Amino acid sequence: MSLVTYIFLLPLLGALLILLIPRNYRFVIRSVALLAAFAGLVAAVVMFCKFDTSKAADGFQFEQQHAWARSLLGISYHVGVDGINLGLLLMGATVVFAAVCVSRQIKTREKEFYILLLIMGGGILGAFASLDLFFLYFFHELALVPTFIMIGMWGRGEEKNFATFQITLYLSLGALLVLLGLIALYLQLPVPDRTLDLVALTRYFKAHPMAEASQRLIFPLLLFGFGILVSLWPFHTWAPLGYGSAPTATAMIHAGVLKKFGLYGLIRIALPFMPDEAQHWANIISVLCLGNILYCGLVAMRQRNLNLLIGNSSVAHMGFAFLGIASLSLIGITGTVVIMVAHGFLAALTFSLSGYLRDEVKTLDMDEMGGLLRKLPFIGTAMIMAMLAGCGLPGFADFPGEILVLFGSWQRSEMISTLAVWGALVIAGVYMLRAIRDIWHGEKEWPGISDTLTIWRKLPYGLLLAGLILFGCFPRLLTDNIKASVAPVVRMVGVDAIEAAVIPKGHSAR
Repeated sequence: MSLVTYIFLLPLLGALLILLIPRNYRFVIRSVALLAAFAGLVAAVVMFCKFDTSKAADGFQFEQQHAWARSLLGISYHVGVDGINLGLLLMGATVVFAAVCVSRQIKTREKEFYILLLIMGGGILGAFASLDLFFLYFFHELALVPTFIMIGMWGRGEEKNFATFQITLYLSLGALLVLLGLIALYLQLPVPDRTLDLVALTRYFKAHPMAEASQRLIFPLLLFGFGILVSLWPFHTWAPLGYGSAPTATAMIHAGVLKKFGLYGLIRIALPFMPDEAQHWANIISVLCLGNILYCGLVAMRQRNLNLLIGNSSVAHMGFAFLGIASLSLIGITGTVVIMVAHGFLAALTFSLSGYLRDEVKTLDMDEMGGLLRKLPFIGTAMIMAMLAGCGLPGFADFPGEILVLFGSWQRSEMISTLAVWGALVIAGVYMLRAIRDIWHGEKEWPGISDTLTIWRKLPYGLLLAGLILFGCFPRLLTDNIKASVAPVVRMVGVDAIEAAVIPKGHSAR
């Protein structure tokens, strides 16, 4: 069995095992959940360390394939890893483990909560690992359904029910559009060659480019379907309220990991299979992503609720990811994948810390905070570092991703790149620095509050922060592998001068 299979199978097996444990065995239930998530993380770390960078351009590693319904529908169980999903699997496994760690505050229906959390984590890891469109979509839906249930049952805030309804409506619509696009894509192949295997589909469309009329139909379905799942402006309104109402662990996995599925699908499927429409829609995507960067950034500036600020900031960050895709360049799309990994660590860290604040301070209204750094030195330091990372500060993983995206997008539009830089440096800087001032500095006293956490309770925050710093200081751990795997995608899109966009080997992308 491939090491990749263990990464998502272990959390799913953990959920199955918890199903068999009586609900009054609370300690056993939490221990099994922690062990299953930790085992998946260990498998991801081993896979990341064993990945052969020198063979990154040769295709997938740790492959496993078994026929399932191949003779009937062209479906097979096929998993593997290349530079595009390597970092996503490592990041995702880390976030899932951290989310289980911070879930100790759940006191009602713990058994059901941990089952759904592990299904959610294992499902999205399975989607990133799958090289068959059927299982890629199936695992995503397996991860998506628990999101709705967990917000409805364990969510917080007066608008919890509305947030549940809104996120269910939006994400179900996005998933439906994606399904229609994938079915239409499948029907483009002649009956004898029909398959859902990504590797086989790539070979087929290299040899037999899709008809322009079909591209015009399918690409918008995938673009807006995946775009809704990623919170592309103006289909983004579900995200800030949904994250603000969700349990901490749910917000961590959805904002950190699950939301990257749409970007992953565009890079894996839409760009290489429909290159003509990708070039046609590139300028439109560039304009839409400015809505994320500028509009959502300005909305974040108006927020006085910490979770809504973080939620709008998360949506704004997705604008940079779309900007890299719209560049259709090697350096830009490489930057997008780096941002996907970096934002996964960042979103999970910020939502976990805001959850800790809500439990301790009993509010997320920044007008009621102030002076907390004296009482919460560890949590405060971690939050300040996370907020500075959200501004694109060098030394954190967001910086190399954003700088690569801006270099790539500059080749297509200097104006859009300039506006994106302004949004990142000015708008993000204003709302993040102001939040740091309002929450952590000041003379307000907080008797009875302390963050004297044990090393085990500090572990999830430390792991997420370590991921941000590791890939911020050593981005080539990601970029060398990503570049090798993105290059074939860019070639299929038909963009010239690929080599001019390659990251120089003597530089660290910092």
